[in-house]
Amino acid sequence: MGAKPNESGTLMKTYKLLKDVTLPGVLVLACFAATLAKARESSGDDLPMPAASSEAHLDGETSETWNWHVQNTDIYQTALPFSAKYSGQHSLNNRSETKETVSADVFAGVRLWSGAELHADGLMWQGFGLSHTFGVVAFPNGEAYKAGTKSPDLMFSRLFVRQTIGLGGEQEDVPDGPLTLAGKQDISRITFTLGRMSFLDVFDHNTYAQDPRTQFMNWALMANLTWDYGQDTVGYGTGMTVELNQPDWTLRYGFFQMPPYINAGNVGSGDGGEDRFLVWPGRGKYGPLFKSWSMATEFEQRYSINSHPGAVRFLAWLDEANIDTYKTAAAILEAQGPNADITPGQAYHYSYGFGLNAEQELTKSVGLFSRLGWNDGKTQALEFSDANWSASLGVRVKGDGWGRPDDTVGLAGAVSGISRDNQRFLAAGGLGIEDGDGALTYRSEKIVETYYDAKIWRGLHGALDYQYIDNPAFNRDRGPVSVLAVRIHSEF
Repeated sequence: MGAKPNESGTLMKTYKLLKDVTLPGVLVLACFAATLAKARESSGDDLPMPAASSEAHLDGETSETWNWHVQNTDIYQTALPFSAKYSGQHSLNNRSETKETVSADVFAGVRLWSGAELHADGLMWQGFGLSHTFGVVAFPNGEAYKAGTKSPDLMFSRLFVRQTIGLGGEQEDVPDGPLTLAGKQDISRITFTLGRMSFLDVFDHNTYAQDPRTQFMNWALMANLTWDYGQDTVGYGTGMTVELNQPDWTLRYGFFQMPPYINAGNVGSGDGGEDRFLVWPGRGKYGPLFKSWSMATEFEQRYSINSHPGAVRFLAWLDEANIDTYKTAAAILEAQGPNADITPGQAYHYSYGFGLNAEQELTKSVGLFSRLGWNDGKTQALEFSDANWSASLGVRVKGDGWGRPDDTVGLAGAVSGISRDNQRFLAAGGLGIEDGDGALTYRSEKIVETYYDAKIWRGLHGALDYQYIDNPAFNRDRGPVSVLAVRIHSEF
């Protein structure tokens, strides 16, 4: 049984840490925002921040030729002490801990020619997830990358070209954004995107649960937890996507390279070849082009019920990588012990899965969402999470009803589990991307998350977040654990 330190002492230490670190950060951000606001007021410019853009005439409409945006997100997260009969190499620390993650992006976009845009995203990140992002599969911080670092690391997280080909007919407005240039485009269109980006930039979108910087922070609520999509240790990779958009539906296809090794927190272990020159310090390598990849197809149907929009998205994926099957790896561990080398059992294997993503606006202020996911559960996960099935359901409410229209409150739950082969592997002492307690008394992992995100001033928001996690890493001999968080987010 793990030791339980005094909880009140832990909370006081956590409060002091949050006070000492968060308040100066808020003041810096507030001063920065005030400086920008004063400069804009003196110029008489009332246009929305931040896009500093020139303009050009395109198809009879005014369109941006370039823009830039900046964001910063700081998350301070504490896991309170919890009961644990035993702990392993990839276990969540049961003696309480507090961790911080910091990210800052500078986005820039430029229009190359009619319908073509080049986008770049310079990312700085620093910090660690709880227990170095181990011990919980539905991990509580979407900003906690597997590549944790004490000193800031830099990368081009995105560097891609997007070509949109209009098919004629009615047009729609494109808003100014970090990865979009304001203008107009045909609703019926084909869009090609090629370069470095995230699968989640194009796939598995959800209005109410998608961005851990402004919405729910748990991995199971920001994406489909069972989709082992191609990415490096920070979530990005080299790939291409094609989208056919029509007024009421969209069909998407994507193909991304997979790094050659499992994404388990070792620097360079889960990084792709482009990380050698787009990440500082450089690391990583490509797997064989036609032997280490991830592809996906998604069909999205949009509709409206009594003028309230909704959408359903069906996702299917297929991956290939040089990994073990759980059966082979478990047999090696059972025969040779939990520290045995399982790499002799590796070979190129396929894995596949399916996902369902739904959202429905109930009123202008209230929206529901849900995700379902399943994969075949036969082979080791390589990049995202170790879950083999998952389901989530939640609600998001905007603050119009209490006079705070820019505030949001959310409540959601998720449950996930693993296949029998995966259970056998973990029980024999196996290690996954996030799990591996050295033994296993299996139960499905369950989480509940609630948050309140408040507008502090213009582009500055602060949020309080609470998560309850039962059976972390599918183990009923550990937990439950409560996780508290403070988030500061600014964008200009």
